[in-house]
Amino acid sequence: MARARSKKRSVLAASVAIVAVLSACGSESGADATSAPATTTTTVAPPTTTVEPVLPPPQTTYAALDGAYYFSSPDGLFQCGIVTLASRTEAGCQGTTSPVPPRPEDCMISWGNGIRVTNEGEAEFMCSGGAVYTSGGETIDPPLAVGQVINADGYSCESTAGGISCTNDETGHGFRIAADSNEIY
Repeated sequence: MARARSKKRSVLAASVAIVAVLSACGSESGADATSAPATTTTTVAPPTTTVEPVLPPPQTTYAALDGAYYFSSPDGLFQCGIVTLASRTEAGCQGTTSPVPPRPEDCMISWGNGIRVTNEGEAEFMCSGGAVYTSGGETIDPPLAVGQVINADGYSCESTAGGISCTNDETGHGFRIAADSNEIY
Protein backbone atom coordinates (compact mmCIF):
# COMPACT_ATOMS: atom_id res chain seq x y z
CA MET A 1 0.00 0.00 0.00
CA ALA A 2 2.79 2.36 0.67
CA ARG A 3 4.05 1.62 -2.72
CA ALA A 4 0.67 2.44 -4.27
CA ARG A 5 0.64 5.77 -2.46
CA SER A 6 4.11 6.52 -3.66
CA LYS A 7 3.11 5.72 -7.23
CA LYS A 8 0.03 7.98 -7.00
CA ARG A 9 2.23 10.78 -5.67
CA SER A 10 4.66 10.29 -8.55
CA VAL A 11 1.83 10.38 -11.13
CA LEU A 12 0.38 13.47 -9.44
CA ALA A 13 3.77 15.21 -9.40
CA ALA A 14 4.34 14.33 -13.05
CA SER A 15 0.94 15.70 -13.99
CA VAL A 16 1.62 18.98 -12.18
CA ALA A 17 5.01 19.24 -13.90
CA ILE A 18 3.46 18.67 -17.35
CA VAL A 19 0.79 21.34 -16.71
CA ALA A 20 3.49 23.79 -15.58
CA VAL A 21 5.60 23.14 -18.68
CA LEU A 22 2.63 23.52 -20.99
CA SER A 23 1.60 26.78 -19.30
CA ALA A 24 5.06 28.25 -19.77
CA CYS A 25 5.21 27.28 -23.44
CA GLY A 26 2.02 28.73 -24.76
CA SER A 27 -1.48 29.92 -24.24
CA GLU A 28 -4.90 28.54 -24.95
CA SER A 29 -4.77 29.91 -28.50
CA GLY A 30 -1.57 28.03 -29.11
CA ALA A 31 0.54 31.17 -29.51
CA ASP A 32 4.16 30.87 -28.55
CA ALA A 33 5.04 33.02 -25.50
CA THR A 34 8.18 34.25 -27.28
CA SER A 35 6.47 35.32 -30.52
CA ALA A 36 5.83 38.97 -31.43
CA PRO A 37 2.54 40.50 -30.29
CA ALA A 38 -0.30 40.44 -32.77
CA THR A 39 -0.71 43.57 -34.92
CA THR A 40 -3.98 45.36 -35.64
CA THR A 41 -4.67 46.81 -39.06
CA THR A 42 -6.98 49.84 -39.25
CA THR A 43 -8.47 50.92 -42.55
CA VAL A 44 -9.54 54.54 -42.92
CA ALA A 45 -12.29 55.29 -45.42
CA PRO A 46 -11.42 57.97 -47.98
CA PRO A 47 -12.95 61.38 -47.29
CA THR A 48 -16.31 62.03 -48.88
CA THR A 49 -16.56 64.80 -51.41
CA THR A 50 -19.47 67.01 -52.43
CA VAL A 51 -20.10 67.31 -56.12
CA GLU A 52 -20.58 70.94 -57.14
CA PRO A 53 -22.21 71.94 -60.41
CA VAL A 54 -19.62 72.37 -63.12
CA LEU A 55 -19.61 75.91 -64.47
CA PRO A 56 -17.67 76.91 -67.54
CA PRO A 57 -14.72 79.20 -66.80
CA PRO A 58 -15.53 82.93 -66.64
CA GLN A 59 -15.06 84.84 -69.84
CA THR A 60 -13.73 88.35 -70.24
CA THR A 61 -14.99 88.92 -73.78
CA TYR A 62 -18.39 88.04 -75.17
CA ALA A 63 -19.46 87.89 -78.78
CA ALA A 64 -23.05 88.28 -79.91
CA LEU A 65 -24.90 85.05 -80.57
CA ASP A 66 -27.77 85.73 -83.00
CA GLY A 67 -27.70 89.41 -81.96
CA ALA A 68 -27.69 88.68 -78.19
CA TYR A 69 -25.12 88.41 -75.40
CA TYR A 70 -25.81 85.56 -72.94
CA PHE A 71 -24.02 84.91 -69.66
CA SER A 72 -24.64 83.59 -66.15
CA SER A 73 -23.88 84.87 -62.68
CA PRO A 74 -20.62 83.53 -61.17
CA ASP A 75 -22.56 81.08 -58.95
CA GLY A 76 -24.75 79.89 -61.84
CA LEU A 77 -28.00 80.94 -60.11
CA PHE A 78 -28.97 83.50 -62.77
CA GLN A 79 -29.09 83.33 -66.56
CA CYS A 80 -28.74 86.77 -68.12
CA GLY A 81 -28.60 88.47 -71.47
CA ILE A 82 -28.65 91.61 -73.54
CA VAL A 83 -31.12 90.91 -76.34
CA THR A 84 -32.15 92.92 -79.39
CA LEU A 85 -35.69 92.14 -80.54
CA ALA A 86 -37.69 93.56 -83.46
CA SER A 87 -39.52 96.07 -81.26
CA ARG A 88 -37.03 96.76 -78.46
CA THR A 89 -33.71 95.98 -76.85
CA GLU A 90 -33.55 94.69 -73.29
CA ALA A 91 -31.23 93.37 -70.61
CA GLY A 92 -32.42 90.91 -68.01
CA CYS A 93 -31.63 88.06 -65.65
CA GLN A 94 -33.74 85.06 -64.67
CA GLY A 95 -33.47 83.07 -61.45
CA THR A 96 -34.97 82.94 -57.98
CA THR A 97 -34.67 86.18 -56.03
CA SER A 98 -36.29 87.48 -52.89
CA PRO A 99 -38.32 89.53 -52.07
CA VAL A 100 -40.74 89.57 -54.99
CA PRO A 101 -43.63 92.04 -55.26
CA PRO A 102 -47.19 90.70 -55.47
CA ARG A 103 -48.23 89.13 -58.77
CA PRO A 104 -50.13 91.54 -61.01
CA GLU A 105 -53.61 90.41 -62.08
CA ASP A 106 -52.63 90.31 -65.75
CA CYS A 107 -49.80 87.75 -65.16
CA MET A 108 -51.21 84.25 -65.59
CA ILE A 109 -47.87 82.39 -65.78
CA SER A 110 -44.62 82.31 -63.81
CA TRP A 111 -44.10 85.55 -61.89
CA GLY A 112 -41.06 87.10 -60.29
CA ASN A 113 -38.32 84.72 -61.44
CA GLY A 114 -36.39 87.48 -63.15
CA ILE A 115 -36.00 91.19 -63.76
CA ARG A 116 -35.52 93.08 -67.02
CA VAL A 117 -35.00 96.62 -68.22
CA THR A 118 -35.97 97.71 -71.72
CA ASN A 119 -35.55 100.86 -73.78
CA GLU A 120 -39.24 101.55 -73.09
CA GLY A 121 -39.12 102.43 -69.38
CA GLU A 122 -38.15 101.37 -65.89
CA ALA A 123 -36.93 97.92 -64.92
CA GLU A 124 -39.59 95.42 -63.87
CA PHE A 125 -40.09 91.89 -62.59
CA MET A 126 -40.87 89.40 -65.32
CA CYS A 127 -44.03 87.47 -66.11
CA SER A 128 -42.60 84.68 -68.24
CA GLY A 129 -43.50 81.13 -69.16
CA GLY A 130 -39.95 79.94 -69.66
CA ALA A 131 -36.30 80.77 -70.07
CA VAL A 132 -35.70 83.98 -72.00
CA TYR A 133 -32.07 84.83 -71.25
CA THR A 134 -30.24 81.73 -72.38
CA SER A 135 -28.45 80.69 -75.52
CA GLY A 136 -30.42 77.45 -75.43
CA GLY A 137 -27.37 75.20 -75.27
CA GLU A 138 -27.12 72.03 -73.22
CA THR A 139 -24.86 73.71 -70.67
CA ILE A 140 -25.14 76.87 -68.65
CA ASP A 141 -23.89 80.01 -70.42
CA PRO A 142 -20.41 81.21 -69.38
CA PRO A 143 -20.34 83.18 -66.11
CA LEU A 144 -19.52 86.85 -66.04
CA ALA A 145 -16.68 87.00 -63.49
CA VAL A 146 -16.96 89.38 -60.53
CA GLY A 147 -15.64 92.77 -61.66
CA GLN A 148 -16.36 92.14 -65.35
CA VAL A 149 -18.72 94.30 -67.45
CA ILE A 150 -20.49 93.71 -70.75
CA ASN A 151 -21.30 96.91 -72.68
CA ALA A 152 -23.50 96.17 -75.68
CA ASP A 153 -26.45 97.60 -77.60
CA GLY A 154 -26.89 100.53 -75.18
CA TYR A 155 -26.77 98.45 -71.97
CA SER A 156 -24.12 97.75 -69.34
CA CYS A 157 -24.25 94.59 -67.23
CA GLU A 158 -21.76 94.17 -64.38
CA SER A 159 -20.99 91.26 -62.09
CA THR A 160 -20.26 92.25 -58.48
CA ALA A 161 -20.04 90.42 -55.16
CA GLY A 162 -23.59 91.73 -54.50
CA GLY A 163 -25.14 90.29 -57.69
CA ILE A 164 -25.62 91.17 -61.34
CA SER A 165 -26.56 94.74 -62.29
CA CYS A 166 -27.82 95.82 -65.72
CA THR A 167 -28.49 99.42 -66.75
CA ASN A 168 -29.90 101.11 -69.84
CA ASP A 169 -27.07 103.52 -70.63
CA GLU A 170 -29.42 106.16 -72.13
CA THR A 171 -32.19 106.23 -69.51
CA GLY A 172 -30.22 105.18 -66.41
CA HIS A 173 -32.97 102.67 -65.53
CA GLY A 174 -31.85 99.26 -64.41
CA PHE A 175 -31.77 96.59 -61.74
CA ARG A 176 -29.57 94.54 -59.43
CA ILE A 177 -30.46 90.90 -58.80
CA ALA A 178 -29.12 88.40 -56.25
CA ALA A 179 -30.56 85.37 -54.49
CA ASP A 180 -31.48 87.20 -51.28
CA SER A 181 -31.95 90.79 -52.47
CA ASN A 182 -32.77 92.88 -55.52
CA GLU A 183 -33.53 96.43 -56.51
CA ILE A 184 -35.07 98.24 -59.43
CA TYR A 185 -34.01 101.78 -60.35
